[in-house]
Amino acid sequence: MTTSPKHRDFVAEPMGEKPVGSLAGIGEVLGKKLEERGFEKAYVVLGQFLVLKKDKDLFRECLKDTCGANAKQSRD
Repeated sequence: MTTSPKHRDFVAEPMGEKPVGSLAGIGEVLGKKLEERGFEKAYVVLGQFLVLKKDKDLFRECLKDTCGANAKQSRD
């Protein structure tokens, strides 16, 4: 699987306080929906992934339920 330029830029430096919209697969619309639900920063999304015990399928479902991410967006 190849990575997008957005993903390469994201992982090129520490996560720090990066906004949720800096995550691959999360554009302006999904970023806004996530922010409205309390996921303002990328580290909050990472925290949710860890709370779900790094279960990728559960995390994808969570993204679909939380912000309406489609299958491709939730995989990115």
